[in-house]
Amino acid sequence: MMSIPGQYPTHLPTEEPPERLTEPLSEHRLSDSRDHRSGQPLEPDDRPAPPSRRGGYVGSILVNLVLLWLINGWPGWEAVPFLTGRTALVIGIVNASIIARVVADAVNVVLDLPRPRALGDLVSIGFGLAALIEIWQVFPLDVIGTAWEVVARVLLVLGFVGGGVGILDSLGRLVRGRFPRT
Repeated sequence: MMSIPGQYPTHLPTEEPPERLTEPLSEHRLSDSRDHRSGQPLEPDDRPAPPSRRGGYVGSILVNLVLLWLINGWPGWEAVPFLTGRTALVIGIVNASIIARVVADAVNVVLDLPRPRALGDLVSIGFGLAALIEIWQVFPLDVIGTAWEVVARVLLVLGFVGGGVGILDSLGRLVRGRFPRT
């Protein structure tokens, strides 16, 4: 039978479609997301950790250690002109929050698993919120009575909100056992 251009053919091909690949892939290609041994598809969180994630942990450790040195060593928090002597009352909890982040990142460099990362985030955010609460109460900034006091208080409130969101996210990742989405 003939078909007229612009119309559907009046007959269907009788050829059978080629068989689908049922064997696992024998080689792993970078473009596919299959386990190189079993050929089974990988879940997104089962993929090997990218070196960039571990590099990020190491970078965070280095930045936080430099920050600890600048705060407690040279030049020290006393060199910052807008900090008052009351800063000595909050420096301990600020140091603790930085150290908590360093420890969490050190664990992540070694393990790089979703639940330990979520737990480390939870602990370090908790320490950070404790530091923010202490800074709010002591308010060791030499800006009281100026417009900068309002700016500083607004930034602290934003820190509280961000910390709350971070805790909720960390709790969810701890329960689900997944890395955060990037």
